Amino acid sequence: MEMPEKKVITISGKGGVGKTTFSTLLLRILVDLDKYDVLMIDADPDSNLPDTLEIPIDRTKTVGGMAFRLKKLVEKGSGPGGLPPNVSKKSVMEGYIYEVLQEQDGFDLIVMGRTEGEGCYCYPNNLMAEILDTISKNYDYTIMDMEAGLEHMSRRTARNVDIMFIVTDASQMGINTTKRIKEIGEEVTTKIGKQYIVGNRFSESSEPILQEKAKEFGMEVIGFIPLDDIIARYNLEGKSLLDIPPDTPALQAVKEIAKKAGIL
Repeated sequence: MEMPEKKVITISGKGGVGKTTFSTLLLRILVDLDKYDVLMIDADPDSNLPDTLEIPIDRTKTVGGMAFRLKKLVEKGSGPGGLPPNVSKKSVMEGYIYEVLQEQDGFDLIVMGRTEGEGCYCYPNNLMAEILDTISKNYDYTIMDMEAGLEHMSRRTARNVDIMFIVTDASQMGINTTKRIKEIGEEVTTKIGKQYIVGNRFSESSEPILQEKAKEFGMEVIGFIPLDDIIARYNLEGKSLLDIPPDTPALQAVKEIAKKAGIL
């Protein structure tokens, strides 16, 4: 079963629960199909996604770095080295974002990174969100590997989210964060479609605990990803998870999750 075109998928959860690994394995599944245009957005300021993809990133050439560049242009005004009076800030920021967009084999990648320096970045950040919303409409799937925690929920881009996966490990902190993300998701203006919990690195004996907690939250556990030695070795050696063997248990588990979510 195929989903309609132009879908936004976000992956959220507490830090260290395996969001980026899940995001990368989901990307691997879509790339293997070779039938969709996919935009991958690393929305975590720590920018760990390029490491799991084995893609070198100049940390200064990220969307956050471009927001800083625009901010400095605006501060200089229309004088030398500043923003020309006949050029809009939006057009400049859009050019910057296309500058940092990387075309890879089977997908495109945008790394958000961190903003630099002090002061308010509200205006360039709002422009950035608006432009990313427009760019993502050119892709069948946009996968956003979100930053850890809860703050991103209150400053999400304007575009609606079709599927939100909330990843948790077998810890009370991870489960509590899952509950809070769901609660905040109900408070924000952005429409969020389906929400699923993904259990990562759970033992079989611990799985029923998460299932019970999910029922209390009014949510569904869509699947569990096993502890996988192949994933651990690739991460340790700095190899791309896009190159793991197709029969890797974790990859097979994510494929089943994708099927249940209607992505495949």
